[in-house]
Amino acid sequence: MAASSARRLQTKPVITCFKTFLIVFSFIFWFAGTVLLAVGIWGKVSSEDYLALVAEKSTNAPYVLIGTGAAIIVFGFFGCFATCRGSTWMLKLYAMILSLLFLAQLVAGISGFVFRHEIKTIFKDTFQDAVQKYNATGSPVDYIQRSLHCCGVQNYTNWIDTAYFKTNGIPVSCCKNISDCKDLRNMTIAKDKVFKQGCIQLVINFMETNVGIIAGIAFGIGFFQLIGIMLACCLSRYITNNQYEMV
Repeated sequence: MAASSARRLQTKPVITCFKTFLIVFSFIFWFAGTVLLAVGIWGKVSSEDYLALVAEKSTNAPYVLIGTGAAIIVFGFFGCFATCRGSTWMLKLYAMILSLLFLAQLVAGISGFVFRHEIKTIFKDTFQDAVQKYNATGSPVDYIQRSLHCCGVQNYTNWIDTAYFKTNGIPVSCCKNISDCKDLRNMTIAKDKVFKQGCIQLVINFMETNVGIIAGIAFGIGFFQLIGIMLACCLSRYITNNQYEMV
């Protein structure tokens, strides 16, 4: 009996250590969910970003971010509660949830790599459609052209066939110098005032250049989740083996 009590006293610091690390992990996990939720809401209400352009053909994208963020927030709270309560079945369930999320992210990452060419095609078609339907400043097209210093799909001449060009000329967002944007309906004059390079190739180059960074971030997130799975499993195991109950 005395030996058993001594064993519990010896293992208590280990359990406390695992508990502390898992609570910190759950808090960071909860914070990540809050960020995703905020980005999803921002993507839904904001029109001046890249997500808004994709949302024209993928209207569920902001809802996916909002739903994922809300779910992660709930799971983060659940993880904190399970850790503080010291419930082995809750900790195992938390580890299973983290494992499912890790597998879902792994599948999404593999799918993104396999279908990367299709993603480029979808973005190109979406941007081309947005250029054709362009009718006012302040759209995602303007944001992309100003940010990347580009004009049109392949180049500035793509605007000639749009309805907007017939009445207004090339959009002001294509201008190199915002204070010198007159006579943009005259292509001879406009060609020296606007950016020459098209936006699609710049976006594709950006994606290909930063694919390593994106993969690194994805790997870091996955490794972080594996740490959470390990902590939850280890804490559950120590509690079970030592018959230790949190109060």
